[in-house]
Amino acid sequence: MRLTRRQFDLTTLTVLCASWLHAPHFPLWLNVAFTALVAARWLQRRLRPDWGKPPALLRLPLTLALPIVVWLQYGNIFGLDPGSVFAVGMLVLKLAETETTRDARAVATFGMFVLMAALLFEQDLLTTLYVGLGVVPLLLGLRALEADETSAAALSLTRVAPGLRAVLANLFAAVPLALLVFLFLPRLAAPLWATQTSPQGRTGISDSMSPGHMGELFLDDSPAFRVSFDGGNAPPPAQRYWRGVVLWRFDGRTWSRGGGLAIAPGQQPLRPEGPEVGYDITLEPTEKRWLFALDMPTSNPAGYMRDEDYTLSGLRPISKLLAYSLRSAPQYRLGGLTTMQRQRGLRLPPNANPRAVALGKQWAEEFGGNTDRILEAALNLIRNEFRYTLTPPPLGRNAVDDFLFETKAGYCEHFSSAFAVLMRAAGIPTRVVLGYQGGYWNETGAYMVVRQSDAHAWNEVWLENRGWVRMDPTAAVRPDRVELGSSAAHGGGYGREWMLALRNRWDLVNRLWTQMVVQFDELTQRGLLRSVGIEEADWRQLGLAFAVCMTLLAALGLWWALRRDRGDGDALDRAYDKLCARLARLGVARAPSEGPADYLRRVLQQWPQARETLEPLFARYMQLRYASTDLPAAPLRDFARDARRIDLRRWRRSS
Repeated sequence: MRLTRRQFDLTTLTVLCASWLHAPHFPLWLNVAFTALVAARWLQRRLRPDWGKPPALLRLPLTLALPIVVWLQYGNIFGLDPGSVFAVGMLVLKLAETETTRDARAVATFGMFVLMAALLFEQDLLTTLYVGLGVVPLLLGLRALEADETSAAALSLTRVAPGLRAVLANLFAAVPLALLVFLFLPRLAAPLWATQTSPQGRTGISDSMSPGHMGELFLDDSPAFRVSFDGGNAPPPAQRYWRGVVLWRFDGRTWSRGGGLAIAPGQQPLRPEGPEVGYDITLEPTEKRWLFALDMPTSNPAGYMRDEDYTLSGLRPISKLLAYSLRSAPQYRLGGLTTMQRQRGLRLPPNANPRAVALGKQWAEEFGGNTDRILEAALNLIRNEFRYTLTPPPLGRNAVDDFLFETKAGYCEHFSSAFAVLMRAAGIPTRVVLGYQGGYWNETGAYMVVRQSDAHAWNEVWLENRGWVRMDPTAAVRPDRVELGSSAAHGGGYGREWMLALRNRWDLVNRLWTQMVVQFDELTQRGLLRSVGIEEADWRQLGLAFAVCMTLLAALGLWWALRRDRGDGDALDRAYDKLCARLARLGVARAPSEGPADYLRRVLQQWPQARETLEPLFARYMQLRYASTDLPAAPLRDFARDARRIDLRRWRRSS
């Protein structure tokens, strides 16, 4: 059966909702191309429906071009990103040949799969709500496919409201069943499938740093991780340095890691000089192998190694939410400089940034190797002659020279890179640390959220008798970057305090969703039945609990259905029954098996003077009851009102 205009419109809306849900993960040109194809097909169907579907000579080249486009964009047709593009593209191309109800049902079925695939990228509350909203037009389209093609409901978009109410009612009724399946259906420790994600799809700290490298992060307000502290008290802002990776190697422009050895048992150069802090971190997916820890970590999670420069790293990239516990010493002394580390901490590439190297050597000679005076000279230079900006001028081949002697404007990566070159040239071993600084403390939820915009770079210098000491040259030019956080240094970003407060309250809701839903795993499920005395429920006990709850839910649904049946049907039947009850008081009672036409004929035999009133009223009832699949609200109200206003006493007087 050929689709009506309304049915095709709802099918098109289903395709748009499914494709737009993936838009944040696709290149802009692909989003534009998919939307243009859908729009072109919709316009062709709307303006020239007699043409039917586009010819095969047009559809076949588009179908063959899709895998080629995916390969050219991603270099592969397998994996999460290329697979999603391929699925959305096939859905869009299926719309091009959709003309019958069978085609529309295929679009709806595949559209549901494409909608659910969006949850492979993100499982936060907002994405889940988007997916739920995307299901609504899909179900509306399926409901429209069941409508009579000649009915008014199938011809006009203005008659969507009754179907929308029915779809929302069905979704609401499915919530208890979905909740039971979520809670009690036995889970696997790992999914049956694995998705190959694209590292380019994630933003965050990388293992290298070059001019302009971190600029995009400062504009990214998404959470990097959340932290809950033992005792509920966060450390002061000056101690909120979240250590990520340590960079040793410098090629004149770019800093990189250069590798680090694991700390051997018994070799612990870290000595806490104050109370340690215990905390739990929930890290967002990064597609990187390292963790973040409050400077300086005294422990490492199971399965992760703490190397010689106190970077916590594992064997596999972090592709899903990761929760781990740590302890750190905000006040510490870090020793253990080996000969190899000294060489790495002083190495500079030959013939690179000669002016910066000369300045460092000049300080070393001028101050007789006094490290304190050298550090003071470098910080005073930065404090007095430089400015902090997120839009620095571009730098040339000798980036550090250009920054120190020409532009004198930049942000943390510029300051930390230049500071490291100056110190190495002056004979002080120095390295660069990448991580985050700051974080927003949520008083309501008693946790801290650290965002990508809190990304930061600082230095560690080796001082005799003091070990590795943290130095933050950015704080010399912008002290509020440390004391007030990145939003103060970056100009606020939001502009209004109420928007900032709203964002942070929303993060609390998202955190609760993450803890209760996203992180609900096999171990959490096993502890569901502790309240009834079962410490670790196995699949049999979970299955039994599921069966019991399903039985209770089915009994409740049956009771509600029977209760509705004991009532007098829907609103139309109730209005009709009230009319029949009033007519029965005139001496003409309706038999239980008597239809409206037969009953009207019998009433008019006894009360012919009621013909002018009752015939139109009974005709409207039969039209509403038998000629339409939906009950329009306005005609239903009119019928009930007119049935109540019939004046039976007038018929008695005329009789």
